[in-house]
Amino acid sequence: MKPYPAYKPSGEQWMGEVPAHWEVLPLKQSFKIIGGSTPKSDNESFWDGDILWATPSDLSKRESVYISDTQRKITADGLASCGATLVPAASIVLSTRAPIGSLAIAEMALCTNQGCKSLVPSERANTEYFAHLLSISSAELNIRGKGTTFLELSGDALGSFKTPVPPITEQTQIAAYLDRETARVDTLIAEKGRLIETLREYRQATISEVVTQGLDPTAPKKPSGVPWLGEIPAHWGLKRFKFHVEQVGEKTSEPLAGVAYIGLEHIESGTGKFISSMDGTQTESESTVSHFCVGDVLFGKLRPYLAKAVIAYGDGVCTTELLVLRPNSMDSGYLLSCLLLDGFIKTVDASTFGAKMPRADWTFISNLLLPEPPAVEQQAIAAYLDTETARIDALLAHVQDEIKLLQELRAATITDAVTGKIQVS
Repeated sequence: MKPYPAYKPSGEQWMGEVPAHWEVLPLKQSFKIIGGSTPKSDNESFWDGDILWATPSDLSKRESVYISDTQRKITADGLASCGATLVPAASIVLSTRAPIGSLAIAEMALCTNQGCKSLVPSERANTEYFAHLLSISSAELNIRGKGTTFLELSGDALGSFKTPVPPITEQTQIAAYLDRETARVDTLIAEKGRLIETLREYRQATISEVVTQGLDPTAPKKPSGVPWLGEIPAHWGLKRFKFHVEQVGEKTSEPLAGVAYIGLEHIESGTGKFISSMDGTQTESESTVSHFCVGDVLFGKLRPYLAKAVIAYGDGVCTTELLVLRPNSMDSGYLLSCLLLDGFIKTVDASTFGAKMPRADWTFISNLLLPEPPAVEQQAIAAYLDTETARIDALLAHVQDEIKLLQELRAATITDAVTGKIQVS
């Protein structure tokens, strides 16, 4: 698209030059900015009414730019008790703390808590134009936030935030153009997201099929007697977990400088891969750690539904929330694949104790039955899965890169339009 015929300095680095006939104005000249409040939580008469009461959580969980419902609602008495203001439909609701920058357009009258500000448009402000503008202004708004525990954007700081303001007719044209273009990109992103889910399901199905059925689909089968295993090859054995591995219980509470440390946060869910490499340092948050050796398999007993398991590729220490399993009659790669099976994870998860911090018990896990192919088959299955999951992971990475590029394209399209780099009219 062509640029405008003439430009002028905006005075703001983030927007650069703007069309000569546009204005650069603080938000308070285009909107009335209204803060939020919260009724007393211990007064039941203030809650469960029919007045929408938006919080930052509502804004971050929305599926569209519009908001027509909230997790909690208040009564008219609750509204009056806390001094909150009911703002009209077409107002922009902006999160101004934890995090700063999430937003939505109100489809009906609502109020907010203290974590949000409402922007009620004047006659010279098109709500959709400014919603697009603010959607790419999160970094600039965060710069203006203050606070030590968490950043918060004050009403004054928000009101003084300068924005490019085209004539109202151009605002409407730009908003219509961006609604159309971002919808196209969002459709592509959604399609890529569905492809990612399909690939992840295929990855899990591949592991499950090969670990329980082997590499020869023609091999005779027999019932395993284990519901989540189903039938297994007739020549395979079944053995309790505790006979396949030794559960290593060596622990220390002494500081170990320069020793590699693995925490649950270093392990991806469901993939058997590290999120980050062992960096040679022990975290300070752990007072007691477990020792492991190269080839040991680590399995997360805290919240086992997260399916966190890896093979250690060096010696080191780990959080005590990881079981250290040393294979004695099973290939490490095959064992890892068993631990990632959906049926195994669900069985272990169903046995946990503790509501807030559910943990699995080794005594229960150790008595679960696992398939036992011949050693040569275990190694062949592990090698096949290494190759096949690497191929799927490469496809996943490619699609994720495509999504990132589409998100960058979306942001660039909005930026170019709302700062006047292209003339959409």
